[in-house]
Amino acid sequence: MKKFFSAVTKAALTAALCTSATIIAQADNPIVQTSFTPDPAPVVIGDELYVFTGCDREGNNDFYYMTGWQCFSTKDMKNWTDHGRILEDTSFSWCNKNDAWASQCIERNGKYYFYFTTTNKSGGGRAIGVAVADSPEGPYSDPLGKPLCGPNWDYIDPTVIIDDDGQAWLMFGNPKCYYVKLKEDMVTLDGQIKQFDMNTQQFGYSSERSTSYGEGPWIYKRNNLYYLVWASFVDGYGGESQCYATGPSVTGPWTYRGVIQQGSNCFTTHGGIIDYKDHSYFFYHKNGLPGGGTFNRSAACEEFTYNADGTIPVVKPTNSGPQQLEALDPFERVEAETICWSEGVKTEKDDNGSVNVGYIKKGSYIKVAGVDFGEGADKFTASVASAGNGGYIELHLDSKTGPVVGTLNVGDTGGWHNWKEVSCDVSGAEGEHDLYLVFNGGDGYLMNIDWWKFGGSGANSSGTDSYIFKNTFEGKLDGCSDRGGSKVALSTDEAYEGTGSVYCTNRSSSWQGVGKSLNYKFKAGESYSFSAIVKYNEGAASTKFHLTLQYTGSDGETYYDKIDTANVSKGEWTQLANTSYKIPSGAKNLLLYVETEGDVSDDKTATNFYVDNFFAAADGTVIDGPQAVVVSQPTVSYVPGDSSADLTWSAVPGAEKYAVCVYSNGKWQKIAETGGNSYTLKGLLSGYKYNVAVITMTNGKWNNDLSNMIAVTPKGSSYPSISYIAYNDVYHQFQLRWNPVSGATEYGVAVKLGGRWKVQAYTDKIIFTSPKLRPESTYEMVVCAKVNGKWDISNINARAFRVTVK
Repeated sequence: MKKFFSAVTKAALTAALCTSATIIAQADNPIVQTSFTPDPAPVVIGDELYVFTGCDREGNNDFYYMTGWQCFSTKDMKNWTDHGRILEDTSFSWCNKNDAWASQCIERNGKYYFYFTTTNKSGGGRAIGVAVADSPEGPYSDPLGKPLCGPNWDYIDPTVIIDDDGQAWLMFGNPKCYYVKLKEDMVTLDGQIKQFDMNTQQFGYSSERSTSYGEGPWIYKRNNLYYLVWASFVDGYGGESQCYATGPSVTGPWTYRGVIQQGSNCFTTHGGIIDYKDHSYFFYHKNGLPGGGTFNRSAACEEFTYNADGTIPVVKPTNSGPQQLEALDPFERVEAETICWSEGVKTEKDDNGSVNVGYIKKGSYIKVAGVDFGEGADKFTASVASAGNGGYIELHLDSKTGPVVGTLNVGDTGGWHNWKEVSCDVSGAEGEHDLYLVFNGGDGYLMNIDWWKFGGSGANSSGTDSYIFKNTFEGKLDGCSDRGGSKVALSTDEAYEGTGSVYCTNRSSSWQGVGKSLNYKFKAGESYSFSAIVKYNEGAASTKFHLTLQYTGSDGETYYDKIDTANVSKGEWTQLANTSYKIPSGAKNLLLYVETEGDVSDDKTATNFYVDNFFAAADGTVIDGPQAVVVSQPTVSYVPGDSSADLTWSAVPGAEKYAVCVYSNGKWQKIAETGGNSYTLKGLLSGYKYNVAVITMTNGKWNNDLSNMIAVTPKGSSYPSISYIAYNDVYHQFQLRWNPVSGATEYGVAVKLGGRWKVQAYTDKIIFTSPKLRPESTYEMVVCAKVNGKWDISNINARAFRVTVK
């Protein structure tokens, strides 16, 4: 504790040197201006770079009061989308208020594991916790209900890595650096917490400490070399610097390499290094906004290039940040919280968890960098809300006082979250420009804005502007993961389009499948177009698939809505789609997933299947998919006979022939083919129920749709008819049930051995359980009834049935 508080004391003394000055707002670094964002931790997920940060409490602070954790992402390194606060400081019951310190997130097996620093509420010091979610934006849950590591005053600033052999490691600590293995579940320690040898060869020299190491480790691997970065105390620089070492393994031994960041203008620093789209980036925090300082810090980013030998040069802080990687397409829906720079606005979440921009006053503005209008835009549309008098959104090019290409008039919509789409004409927007949304109007708050987009001849002619997400599984899972414990992985064995799809296996139940959490872009009470294309290659001739939405209702209960259902033929790509599905009002925690129904039977694993082109788009969008050939099924009926049934069915136009199918021994079997419209089933057990279907052949191919199944029962008699056979593959037994015979006082269960019937059991019940038997043995059996003192053994051989032990 003394070392911890000595660092804090020094921070307080240094604060006078790090107090905020007037910050020039016309810059692009720090990367976020709507809140304070200390301790940035980058991670690449799909084609986006995410950064997780803390949140310093606003105001004149005298300590590190941090109220929660935030998440941001970018595709171009200039425009950052705010995903809001993913966790509050006290979201979990054991966490102390205002102690939401440094964190890092990592993905494994479709889950996102968020490691964070807090203080254990019940005492003992700092602690490392872990939260789990199905998407990087959350929602996150507490899998342990307690710290993962600690409490211990040294335990802060976690960093995590999954090595090439699949072993996960967690590192943390101030003033020493600790490390520990994680089990594959990522929420359980695998062994004891160990400490690195804190010597100068590994961690460098400092006159203030035994080594330069201070806190905030960051571990990563690049080109077969491991890098360990940390916040350091280096002679000659004010506040913390960042230094690094390299080593041959995740646990070293480390060789100290030098300084990356020379000092800090807010005493502390913390960050990470990552490669994204063939560029290398260094993240850190600094005093960079009005009101900033030692205890009000902001995430920043710089691009750098490794030296030829893999060493890292000194990285100088700038106000401009990295260069933009790609232009922003204004003809797609753009979330209003996608910002390069802003002034006078804040972001917020509404009751549905949707992030929007609010607290807008006259003179506030948002800059969006590198907007490519192509051949031109002639329309601007925004989703806005206001409970006041509204105002105007002026569209300026290249600066907040640049040419105005359009002005959107926003009136009172009846509430700050009562969204309304409003449009205006646009003229003069061509080519690539920085776009400034400048807000004007009267006094007080003017409006909130949720999203915006342009229309015009510059729009991509492919029509993709209406799509909210397009998961094509070309080399990445695109945020999709398993549902219910199935295994989900990329595959190049099958693809509807392109070269890849996602393959779902290890399914023990039909409700297990491929899922995707829907983020804040999807709002309760609004309609969207959804589509998934599915295929399977094994098992039954056809299987029913569902595209389902799981959500939490306003009453707190979990609900399951079938968005679309289709009978899928084995080996055929089939589309599940609904062009106008309305998300129920009040719905939260939205999960879109593909599942099946009643694959084969309850004692077999569910069908493995592929999914491709998992899309969502604006309401009414028709999403292309395979065109199904609609073939009507014959309507089947029957007349019961003694040990027989006369089947008839309706003619199907274009049918070349028909096949009669019976469900037997756990699977459908084709027992006859015919060109006519009738068939007689013979040799049936009287009173026994048979599932029968008729399928058609058209264009030389069987349509394996068994949905016209009917139950067929021959005429009854004095014979017991078997109604149920169950198998136990653990104890190798079976159980019989039969329908009672009127007047029967006793039943006999017989088995044919050596060509003769031998009674194995007598019972006055209508159930028989066998002893343990040899697996895979088959027995010919019969059940007879005793009526009026006599055993009825008539037609005994015709009534026999077979049982195979599992």
